[in-house]
Amino acid sequence: MDINTICVHGNAHKTDDTGCVTVPIYQTATFAHLGVGQSTGYDYSRLQNPTREQLEQVVAALEHGVDAMAFSTGMAAVATVMELFKMGDHIVVSNDLYGGSHRLFHHISEKNGLTFDTADTTEPSQIERCIKPQSKAIFIETPSNPMMQVTDIAAVAKIAKAHGLLLIVDNTFLSPYFQNPIDLGADIVIHSGTKYLGGHNDTLAGFVVVATTELSEKLRFLFKTIGACLAPFDSYLLIRGIKTLSIRMERQQENALKIANWLCRQPKVKAVHYVGLPSHPGYEISRRQARGFGSMISFETDSEQTARQLLERVKLILFAESLGGVETLITYPMLQTHADVPQAEREAKGINERLLRLSVGIEGADDIITDLEQALK
Repeated sequence: MDINTICVHGNAHKTDDTGCVTVPIYQTATFAHLGVGQSTGYDYSRLQNPTREQLEQVVAALEHGVDAMAFSTGMAAVATVMELFKMGDHIVVSNDLYGGSHRLFHHISEKNGLTFDTADTTEPSQIERCIKPQSKAIFIETPSNPMMQVTDIAAVAKIAKAHGLLLIVDNTFLSPYFQNPIDLGADIVIHSGTKYLGGHNDTLAGFVVVATTELSEKLRFLFKTIGACLAPFDSYLLIRGIKTLSIRMERQQENALKIANWLCRQPKVKAVHYVGLPSHPGYEISRRQARGFGSMISFETDSEQTARQLLERVKLILFAESLGGVETLITYPMLQTHADVPQAEREAKGINERLLRLSVGIEGADDIITDLEQALK
């Protein structure tokens, strides 16, 4: 089935006989039993809820996985995946990661006995050098947050399989509309559903999609035990958001390419990181493994003063955290998304006082450019 059709219609399963076009919100915590030893298939909403089940089936179909679990946040999804591992296990992770993942790994997971090595995962040989006998997984973001580095998923999948490791891919920036890591060999795909899948900056959500029934069973046990499940109303909002995923992603990408090219011509902008520019180091890999480039842009200004001036002067663009919604947002990574990353480590990655991250929305591209232009003067 075409991905556009899946976005709009989801799966064919109906939750009731009323003929309702939209999925009902089953706003209930518990379900009555028909009798001793009998169940409708639903017992308690932490285990499963009909609204959330519909959402999970849609996301699994979009990502070509055997199962998907909907969490209360993206970080709840990542944290639950980390529970697959035990004390002493080692994980190789991308050296450019969302700050929340960095915080979880180094302040929570390490406390619980896991160990991590970071690698430039755009260079597969660097991953190989980090693998140890106790290694259990490779965790990558591609494109990465905020430096837009592109990792060759298929190449890393070969390394993971050769060493018996799980490959976990954070696919938030491209969404399943543009990229399907499971098709390229990933075992687990993670999303912050708050972003493109929800698409309207109005709710928090996270997803874990798995490639095998074995992983589904393990993660479903953790899911019900930890209990960070997505509520019925939020599940409804995600179902509604996904209906327009394809048209939003196309419009945002169209805008992003126009804005990235404009930024490249500005004297106060010294570097533009957008995967859709042919000059981007990951451009060809992205063309090979994805159907689009997305709408995330990072750019470096000529000075800290210029960066702060831009943040204070934008009018249409909103100075706010998060990304992927219909509104264009601009973020200051060093003070927001990556504030908990040690300064030396952060600056070594290029996340300095001059770097800004732009999540391009669906507004008129010329209006966004006009706002950037007046803010840069």
